[in-house]
Amino acid sequence: MSPPLRKLCRSRNRKLLGVCAGLAEYFDIDPTLVRLLWVTGALFTGLFPALLLYFIFALVMPEAEDP
Repeated sequence: MSPPLRKLCRSRNRKLLGVCAGLAEYFDIDPTLVRLLWVTGALFTGLFPALLLYFIFALVMPEAEDP
């Protein structure tokens, strides 16, 4: 039997737009870890590229469906 198909979508467990929590749910890791990695990456690359990428993800990723 194959594992259930996972879909990358924004999470309802959100702090801002649900992008980091959606990525965490997809990869089955802690959302706080994804958020910390995102902020760390933003600080090391400059804020603009990370913010731009975040908002592009927010536009492209669909909203999570209700279970």
